[in-house]
Amino acid sequence: MKLKPKFETIALKSTENQFIDINSVSTPIYLSSTYKRNEDGSYNSDFLYARNDNPNRRIVEKSIAILENGNYAFAFSSGMAAISSIFQSLKTGDNVLLPDDIYYAVKRLMDEVFKAWGLTYDLVDMTDLKAVEKAIRPNTSLIWVESPSNPQLKITDISAIVNIANKNSVLCAVDNTWLTPVFQNPLDLGADYVIHSTTKYFGGHSDVLGGCVVLNNSKLAEKIKSIQLLNGAVPSPFDCWLIARGIQTLHLRITKQTENAFALSQFLENHPKIEKVNYPGLKSHPQHKIAKKQQKGFGAMLSVLIKGTEAETIKVSTNLKYFTTATSLGGVESLVEHRKSVEGKESPTPFNLLRISVGIEHIDDLIDDWSYALEGKRVKDV
Repeated sequence: MKLKPKFETIALKSTENQFIDINSVSTPIYLSSTYKRNEDGSYNSDFLYARNDNPNRRIVEKSIAILENGNYAFAFSSGMAAISSIFQSLKTGDNVLLPDDIYYAVKRLMDEVFKAWGLTYDLVDMTDLKAVEKAIRPNTSLIWVESPSNPQLKITDISAIVNIANKNSVLCAVDNTWLTPVFQNPLDLGADYVIHSTTKYFGGHSDVLGGCVVLNNSKLAEKIKSIQLLNGAVPSPFDCWLIARGIQTLHLRITKQTENAFALSQFLENHPKIEKVNYPGLKSHPQHKIAKKQQKGFGAMLSVLIKGTEAETIKVSTNLKYFTTATSLGGVESLVEHRKSVEGKESPTPFNLLRISVGIEHIDDLIDDWSYALEGKRVKDV
């Protein structure tokens, strides 16, 4: 029987996807939240529902897994969601060792969320291997590593920490956001988990939020997959599309940013108004040799201690013209931030520290900008 549908029905049915076999060079954005079943009840490529999986998400997860030399990768709606999935995979009563210099939101996450779950933590200087070994308790289940650390850029000997973890039947997770797989592959060094805030260098343009967990162990992967599915903290198809597009230029961007960061660090290290430069590419960095051993590059992040008060330190940041005073990092534009005022009074970050994310601008402009700012001036508008 042939029916003549009404306007409302035509409006819906006439706009359904009709281009399944179009081979576009650029990946489309698959915005659908649900997927049509075949006549036999099956689903094409196992796409059932967007929380379970999505073509754009699958592309990002596969790409990051390959780049990190991992078997599994799971994308999340933010870096903190990715981090939370690791802690959620632990059991009540477990203890975690955290770096004494750590992204401050991770410590807050433990204090304000996972404390109620019965998880405990101890802060340890991860550059002191004896201190790490001594800090392990009978209920310690995870050692968390940031290398470089945020914001003081301490470098942890990942292989050495993995050896300690293995000897004590403890897992090791490494936040690799600052170096990306372009410069460091923690799984190759024995880590169990690698975590990324894909908001940063993977996205690369300060316009997307995301996170990812990468690993090799199938049993651990099952746990993270279940948390991803049931918690539902997944990135949107558009977020995944942006991150995938960013991955295509990741190597070009971070290589240029690192080149700029090294040159800027050398300039700042010799400036009379700078107390200290934290950058592992400098020979003066206490873990420079470890960085050379386990990294293929030194990254585009650094921090400096200004010779002055907190107010004078903040003033330097606001004097800068080509460095935007803003939170986050890894975008093509250079950013600067006074971390202590962001983290709060209880933060161990020095009051005179500025964290710097170096972008792709011309290095002469960036150096001139700092030269003026440290003298209390500001580069004039062009």
